[in-house]
Amino acid sequence: MVSGQQGWAGDSTPPHPSAPRPQKPSSLVRPYAVTGGRTAPRMKFAMEALVSSVTSEYQDISLLSPEYQAIIQLTRNVRSVAEISALLRQPLGVVRVLIADMASEGLIRVHQPALDAGKPDLNLLERVLSGLRRL
Repeated sequence: MVSGQQGWAGDSTPPHPSAPRPQKPSSLVRPYAVTGGRTAPRMKFAMEALVSSVTSEYQDISLLSPEYQAIIQLTRNVRSVAEISALLRQPLGVVRVLIADMASEGLIRVHQPALDAGKPDLNLLERVLSGLRRL
């Protein structure tokens, strides 16, 4: 860069045409559009519920939306709803709506945690406590 040029911001020199452009901040419109404006999933499930794909890796999923394709790829290995949300970098509410839609279409299976008469699994709570102590 020539002395006196500042680069991208605050100068009068335009960037080179082949230089990468800075990324625009993501918009909240995209998640809204992905879910069709819905904020509540069609079925209730916990964020720790496990999700697995029921599609074969040889099935053509190219006609599905990019979000569905990503979820199918991620759930070839069983993952929690929260983990899928984090890996996709999408809000949990959006991912819950998508997963519920996909489950109703038979593309994925949601495995709810078993609760004994509304009581949480003691084993799960002990593992969570152990993990928190390691932090």
